Amino acid sequence: MSTAQMELAAASGLMSLVLFLVAVGVLALLAGGFWMNSRVKYREPPRPRPEEQPHLPPEGAVHQIQENREPDEIPFVPKGGRALTPYELTNMHTRPSESKDRPRWSRGSSGSFGGGGLGAH
Repeated sequence: MSTAQMELAAASGLMSLVLFLVAVGVLALLAGGFWMNSRVKYREPPRPRPEEQPHLPPEGAVHQIQENREPDEIPFVPKGGRALTPYELTNMHTRPSESKDRPRWSRGSSGSFGGGGLGAH
């Protein structure tokens, strides 16, 4: 065997050793992940039993209520008065609307601001 062949054989043997060590390292990381996962799951409380699960109320399933909502008005500031700052306003609540009609897009409108589409026909 020539020197070049021996160097090539030594380099390929070293490369095989490095790949083997990388594979062992990856397997060790995977095994460590499974071990850590089992430790975390062991510390969690047990799953609830069927009798501990929530039940429907006696009157049956709750149904949806469809209603239109309107925002509360922003407080009026008298002329010459100081404008309210955002932190002086409370959370703006809503109330049920007097109208029972559902709002619809106007004919020919795309339904979005600046959409420019043909809209409903």
